[in-house]
Amino acid sequence: MKIIIGIGGVTNGGKTTLTNRLLKTLPNCCVVHQDDFFKKPDQIEVGEDGFRQWDVITALDMEAMISTVKGWQENPVKFARSHGISLSPEAEESDSEDKGVHILIVEGFLIYNYKPFIDVYDKCFYISIPYEECKRRRSTRTYTVPDPPGLFDGHVWPMYLKHRKEMEDNCDRIEYLDGMTSKEDIYNKVYESVQNCLLNQL
Repeated sequence: MKIIIGIGGVTNGGKTTLTNRLLKTLPNCCVVHQDDFFKKPDQIEVGEDGFRQWDVITALDMEAMISTVKGWQENPVKFARSHGISLSPEAEESDSEDKGVHILIVEGFLIYNYKPFIDVYDKCFYISIPYEECKRRRSTRTYTVPDPPGLFDGHVWPMYLKHRKEMEDNCDRIEYLDGMTSKEDIYNKVYESVQNCLLNQL
C-alpha cells in the first residue's frame, strides 16, 4: 500500500519540523522537499515589485519535482534505499512494494498550486500562521540567499495571500492546521489523521 501526504503551508509555518517528526514515526517513510527544486538565483526573474520572484511557482523546477515523486510511485523500496531510508524488515525482504505500507511526504509552500500535483495526494495538510508571527519567524531565519530589506511585505506576504486563494480554488480536500498551536498538537492531529487513512485503505 502506498500513500502520499502533502504538507503545505506559509513560509516559516512549521512544515519541516512536522515533516521531520513524521519521518521518524511513520513506517517506510520518505520525503520530497519542494525547497530542493528552486532554480539557480540567476534564473529567478525580477518582478514589477522590484524583487527577485522566489515565492512563485516559476522559481521552482516543478517537472523535476514531479519526476522525483513518480520515481517513488514506481518503486518506493528502491527510492527509499537510494535516499538512505531504513525500511521495515518486511519491506526490506521484498523488492516489490506489495509488502507493507510505503509513505511519501511532499513538503513545501506551493505544493497545492501546481495542477498536475493536485490528484497525487491521499492526504492534504496546510499550516498557517498570522502575518505578525510569520514576519517575526522569518526575520530570525538565515537563508542561503538573504532576504533584501522590504522583501517580506513587498513580495513574500502578498504572494502568500495570492497563492492561498488560488490553492483554495484548486483543492477542496485540505485539512488546515493552526501553526500557533503547539508542535505536539499539530503532530498528533496529523499522525492520527494519517493512521485513519491507512486503516481505511486496508
